[in-house]
Amino acid sequence: MFFEEFYIVFPEGDIQEVPGRLPFNTLVDMNGHVLDLPLPTAKMIVFRVTRIKTNENKGSNETFHYLDLMSAEELLPYTKKDTHTRVE
Repeated sequence: MFFEEFYIVFPEGDIQEVPGRLPFNTLVDMNGHVLDLPLPTAKMIVFRVTRIKTNENKGSNETFHYLDLMSAEELLPYTKKDTHTRVE
């Protein structure tokens, strides 16, 4: 039997299991769910998958998706066009 396990790794080092593989450079929420674009607002907690590492073990693979927190300023291009306002 072969197992595949997937995790997200937050910037501060906490690790959380997620149900499947995440594509590189994807925007995700705090639970590792891929976010639909455009975002409703830039005032959200959003992470970007910036690195993926897979550990191949006998009988299993562990895939770690490393996340970076995005600022509101970085999220502006991903929001609805009519909501482009300055974020403070």
